[in-house]
Amino acid sequence: METSQEDSSAITRILEDYYFKGIYEGDIKLLGSIYHPGTLLFGDIKGQPYAKNLDEYLNGVKNRQSVKDSGKPFKGTIVSIDVVNSIAVAKLHVKMYDFNYDEFISFHKIDNRWVIVNKMLTDVAVH
Repeated sequence: METSQEDSSAITRILEDYYFKGIYEGDIKLLGSIYHPGTLLFGDIKGQPYAKNLDEYLNGVKNRQSVKDSGKPFKGTIVSIDVVNSIAVAKLHVKMYDFNYDEFISFHKIDNRWVIVNKMLTDVAVH
């Protein structure tokens, strides 16, 4: 397998059309469609450890006010995407509610489809 621009473009589309949109609108069907069922999410928010499985994460998204409905700012930025064969990591910066997150999203290409298999995030000072 070779790294290709096509793979980077596919991951960019997933992030822009599903990930950022799903987070902004609180759309768990959209978000759920791009995650592997065994995905784990780790990190810290305001210095507090954060660890959830996919169901816990999607339930949290479902039960909070969406960023769209809150009227708070939202901006998702792709900092970089590195693809090697069937794996990839995207570094993102996400501003939502009163938070600024740096995120590392791991992808794996399964059955010719890129899916998120891990998410790590940390709340950082304003960029």
